[in-house]
Amino acid sequence: MSVVLFEKFKQFNDVKVLIIGDVMIDSYLWGAVNRISPEAPVPIVEIKKSEKRLGGAANVAMNIQALGATPILCAVIGEDPEKNDFFSLLENHNLQKDGIITSNARPTTIKHRVISGHQHILRLDAEITTPLNSDEKNALWEKIQMLLPACQVVIFEDYDKGVLDAELIEKTISLAKKHQIPTVVDPKKRNFLHYKNATFFKPNLKELKEGLKIEFNVANNQELQNAVQLLKDTLNVDFALVTLSERGILLLGNDLVYTETAHLRSIADVSGAGDTVISVVAVSLAVGLSPVIASRLANLAGGLVCEHVGVVSIDKNKLLIEAEKHVGV
Repeated sequence: MSVVLFEKFKQFNDVKVLIIGDVMIDSYLWGAVNRISPEAPVPIVEIKKSEKRLGGAANVAMNIQALGATPILCAVIGEDPEKNDFFSLLENHNLQKDGIITSNARPTTIKHRVISGHQHILRLDAEITTPLNSDEKNALWEKIQMLLPACQVVIFEDYDKGVLDAELIEKTISLAKKHQIPTVVDPKKRNFLHYKNATFFKPNLKELKEGLKIEFNVANNQELQNAVQLLKDTLNVDFALVTLSERGILLLGNDLVYTETAHLRSIADVSGAGDTVISVVAVSLAVGLSPVIASRLANLAGGLVCEHVGVVSIDKNKLLIEAEKHVGV
């Protein structure tokens, strides 16, 4: 076994990760469809089982915890009944709530999924995606200022639900730089161009095209590399990592171009893979692994969680075993 990898994985346990972004509850309703409603031509789902899970940035926290590190969530939820469900889920998973702000002006985001057999019948989203008001933003900034200095890495987990905006992003990146703490970004469309001067920026292919408003042939390596270089130059980030599904990853830094194909897997479900990728990158950088090794570990981890149906966190021991086979350190 590689002593270096083993020791670095042990060091994950000493890392604190500040996760700033949009948290939510994923609600699942499983049932059976045996008839059509007499009231409208829609199926009647007879509910057999229900479950609520942590979602969004809170799922990233679950992955960070699974890697042995300590996640600290900074987010805004509603002052509503769902708040109690969210806090109960945090407590059940031994996750801290010190960075959570509650607000009377917006609800806790919850996504209800109705499933019959293996068929996704319907999704109902209860949310507000407008930006935070000034009181909410000030309260969140106070939390960030208090919690960030004790962390070794910061993750921006953006789902376009309104918690993050240009001002908060800029102030947080500046504060992290002051404390020499790397910032790792999992972007969405609205704030895509606001993460200037971040350490590590990780869009997927769709986000890259939408964020820069460009089209290119992903099968053409030069066109792909030019697009990622444009991203890096536009945002002045140290490293840009683009995940390309079955094509793998492309990492670009100053005088660095690294590509790696996806590892051959039996893919069951890609849900949550991006959360796993950003989590592995962040913790790896925090313990001093190189951006290339961090990206290779993340590429492995993303494939591993896709072998499972539904959103699951990475298995740290399994990742270490796979890393011994595929990642030389």
